[in-house]
Amino acid sequence: MPRVAEDRPPAEPSSPLQKERYRRILRAAAEHASVKGLERVQMLDVARDAEVAIATLYRYFPSKAHLFTAMMREQVERLVVSTAPRGPGEEPEDGIARLLVGIGAQMLGNPLLAHAMLQSNNAIVAQAADAGVTEVFIDLMLTAGGLAEPTDRDVRLLRLIEQAWYGILMTALNEHIGPEELAADTELMCRLLLRGRDEPMPS
Repeated sequence: MPRVAEDRPPAEPSSPLQKERYRRILRAAAEHASVKGLERVQMLDVARDAEVAIATLYRYFPSKAHLFTAMMREQVERLVVSTAPRGPGEEPEDGIARLLVGIGAQMLGNPLLAHAMLQSNNAIVAQAADAGVTEVFIDLMLTAGGLAEPTDRDVRLLRLIEQAWYGILMTALNEHIGPEELAADTELMCRLLLRGRDEPMPS
């Protein structure tokens, strides 16, 4: 598991110049991770290829875990904007499954980068640095499922779906199951967890 740096909040870019530097860092990091994998990515190499000072990189990303979690968050935020709600006749589980199957297929296309993002997000969450991408990811699933007024039970179920889907995806990234099984397991998991969403929540 990647190391999370000391407890200090990463800086947020505000000016257009800072945002461009931030994007360059993410692009350079993605290129390195896609070829090398997380463990072999060197922050100095990322800073060099992004044409920023190493101090600038560490100001925005105190560790590799912060760097690749930010990358995952950015990708999920882009999907929030572009994701259409479930279509006519679709149940919430159908729209959410369609979304997750699509993301899973994309991640299998770049397994080293996917590993880097998932491992980093898990490290951030495990060490209580922050919630990782959970809140943004739940918003994405709410949109895909057409759940405009989610109940507490809906949100709990979506958290379970997120956790279960990460496990299925990691199994596929480790080549223990193939793309077809990834899709089938994702669809089954969504149906099983969401078909009882209208039942009373246990106390």
